[in-house]
Amino acid sequence: MRHLGNVVVWTIWVLAAIACVGTGVRVVTATNPFSSALSLIGNLASLAVLYLLASAEFVAAAQVLVYAGAVMVMFLFVIAYLGGRADAPFAGGTRMIQIASVVASGLLLAVTLVALLLKAGGRLSDEAELTAGFGSPAEIGRLFLTDHLLAFEITSIVLLIAAVGGVVLGMRSSAEDELVFPPEAARFAAGSRDHEADR
Repeated sequence: MRHLGNVVVWTIWVLAAIACVGTGVRVVTATNPFSSALSLIGNLASLAVLYLLASAEFVAAAQVLVYAGAVMVMFLFVIAYLGGRADAPFAGGTRMIQIASVVASGLLLAVTLVALLLKAGGRLSDEAELTAGFGSPAEIGRLFLTDHLLAFEITSIVLLIAAVGGVVLGMRSSAEDELVFPPEAARFAAGSRDHEADR
């Protein structure tokens, strides 16, 4: 029975990991921003499954409620607010910008892998010892406000900047549309078309 339970756990872990990688790739390759946002929701949900398998029930619940729920609603709102400008925000960029983006992404991935390997050392091959309060709200709150306070605050600032940036871009888009085709010109053009149709 225990062997069967291990097989089920490993099967769920493999399926969740494949879904996590697949939806992550879809996030950065989808041309439609709404498809990318929905793929991100699937990515967050698969991460929640991995957290459950790691005995972090509170983190899994927060992943679904906060990120897949509230934060993704904000992302979808910004995408809908920007309209067509959200389809290709870097369209028309130079080749140098595209190359720099790929290089920066590669360097970020390399730094992340090196940090994980140095931090883990040889402990990945050994089973971790879980304390009684592991994954509890009190323990997570203590870690957020002590060891990971800087990362927690930086994440909050990044989300705030994203929301403000979306509103600013939307306001700029509306102002540019009015400069190119102001309301008075639109009404004049509509009246001219109606007049031509009556004739």
